[in-house]
Amino acid sequence: MFTNLFSSIESVLVVSLLLTPVVSGLLITLLKRKRIIETTTIISSSLILIQGLFLLPYILEKKTISIFDGTFYLDSLSAIMIITISLVGFLASLYSVNYMGRQYDKLIVDGKKLVRYYQGFNMFLFTMLLVPVSNNLGIMWIAIEATTLVSVLLIMLYTKQGSIEASWKYLLIATVGLSLALFGIIFFYYANSVYDDSFDSTHGMDWTNMVENAPYFDPNLVKFAFIFILVGFGTKAGLAPMHTWLPDAHSEAPSPISALLSGVLLNCAFYGLLRFHIISSHSIGPEFSNTLLIVLGIISLGIAAASIYFQKDVKRMLAFSSIEHMGLISVSVGFGIFLGIYGALLHVINHAVVKSLLFFSSGSISQKYQTKSIADTSGIIKTMPITGFMFLIGGLAIIGMPPFNIFMSEFLMLSSGFSSENFLASALVILFLVVIFASFGKHLLHMVFGNPKSEMKKEDLGKLSILPMIILVSIIFIMGIYVPEPLQTLIEDATKIILVGGVNS
Repeated sequence: MFTNLFSSIESVLVVSLLLTPVVSGLLITLLKRKRIIETTTIISSSLILIQGLFLLPYILEKKTISIFDGTFYLDSLSAIMIITISLVGFLASLYSVNYMGRQYDKLIVDGKKLVRYYQGFNMFLFTMLLVPVSNNLGIMWIAIEATTLVSVLLIMLYTKQGSIEASWKYLLIATVGLSLALFGIIFFYYANSVYDDSFDSTHGMDWTNMVENAPYFDPNLVKFAFIFILVGFGTKAGLAPMHTWLPDAHSEAPSPISALLSGVLLNCAFYGLLRFHIISSHSIGPEFSNTLLIVLGIISLGIAAASIYFQKDVKRMLAFSSIEHMGLISVSVGFGIFLGIYGALLHVINHAVVKSLLFFSSGSISQKYQTKSIADTSGIIKTMPITGFMFLIGGLAIIGMPPFNIFMSEFLMLSSGFSSENFLASALVILFLVVIFASFGKHLLHMVFGNPKSEMKKEDLGKLSILPMIILVSIIFIMGIYVPEPLQTLIEDATKIILVGGVNS
């Protein structure tokens, strides 16, 4: 078995990708000294990014990688998730040194909490990386549930009343949602097992096996199962009306964790939803699941628009923005044409980059101003020139202003709505985006260009907080005018997988 596991370079890379954060977490548990655990996490996350980038050409060339007797399976859709997780994880590890270091210096966290933070950070990366490499849908479900358990501990790091309440709310709602998703997986497994007497129970839970057998599934059972999947994984992905945990959890978590929650974790849950959308489409056609995705996406956009307009807390505003963008991705996938799915997958990456920038910059701002209140945070560009500029770029990007990256993916998604003749849905999407544009823009201008309420020393908070933001801003500008060719190919291949529903699409 182990000979087969390590029979190729890509096999070694996949296993190493998963083991790196685990080893890092163990080292942190043993070493515990502040500088050492910070350095260990940075090295670990940089190795994860390097390994993810090294995997990319193998996936582009071979289209699929299957190891460990099919337990691990990677295709272009998996690769998009791995690159996004590893990039945001690496930048969050850099930002954490300054952000958590300042909290340690100010006695907000002690040595034990700092160790717990970096243990949780590494295990969070491990659980998220396990999601896109798992072919067995049971293992994928376990990985998504594990992301909940690990992130709950990170959200309640400060052990304040607000963070504990947010953690329990998140744990209960997400666990109930994922329990429903588990029922959906069981129903899909049952549909796979009853169609043929020669059913292979060993691989019956594998995604590749289900896709191959999907045309023979009972259509009524597939519809029933997919509703469970949609509600279950949709809850974790932040789709309304199952979104209620998200603003509380994201606002109470440390800012680097908020970036991972918003930029990456939501994508992991939506990735699980996409895998079952492919099975359902291959079984009964895409119309059923497409319609449900469009409906939930529009509801998410509507709730986000109303919430952002009335929002008074910076991090909660950013959390509702995440609900908006997950809704937009859902609607675009639901449009069911190549242009929309391509735009949605590009938007997965673009949103992760921009939202990470916003949570990083807002984290530094809240440390400087000692508040998360929008009304009490003004004149950032005057008190924190570099951070204020970064926050401004992130704010303009997130509302879809050109020439930033989100404008490109939003343009593709909106174009797909009209191309697919979903005129009512497209009109509603545009209406809600206009409301969000005006509401978010109003808050942004006040925070960046308003007059500070008190005299503050003009300074930014540390080079290691600025460096990740500079990298993210660079990506935002580059991706706004040019998508690198390997990434284009990757997204095109992933789009074909979703459209055709085949393993070797």
